[in-house]
Amino acid sequence: MDGRPGEAGTSSTASQASALADPFERGLELIRGGEFFAAHEELETAWRAAEPAERDFLQGLVHVAVAWYQAGRNNRVGCERQLEKARRRLTPFAPSHRGVDVAELLRQLEAAAETVDKGSLELTQPVL
Repeated sequence: MDGRPGEAGTSSTASQASALADPFERGLELIRGGEFFAAHEELETAWRAAEPAERDFLQGLVHVAVAWYQAGRNNRVGCERQLEKARRRLTPFAPSHRGVDVAELLRQLEAAAETVDKGSLELTQPVL
């Protein structure tokens, strides 16, 4: 930094804009906002472009988004399947990966599965 006014703010703003240009970051933000279909689209874009070592992680997040989307559509079987797929794909990435608290997300997936097992599709919003 050379002391010019506003340089830090400009850099921070540029970093935020860059992060939101990333489909992975947009997907996470959309999940946080409850926009599960759009989140799944963004995360699929990130998954397609990812290195092989990252694909299971990203696919797991796609399954998270789709599970909540299916719950919102009252599709119990679809929700159950997606929750199981998400757990299977994300487990190897615990406790955390790419800024996501995977261990906590796995706990949330387990709680969601228990809710569905009890006959409800009223899932608590995932916290990422």
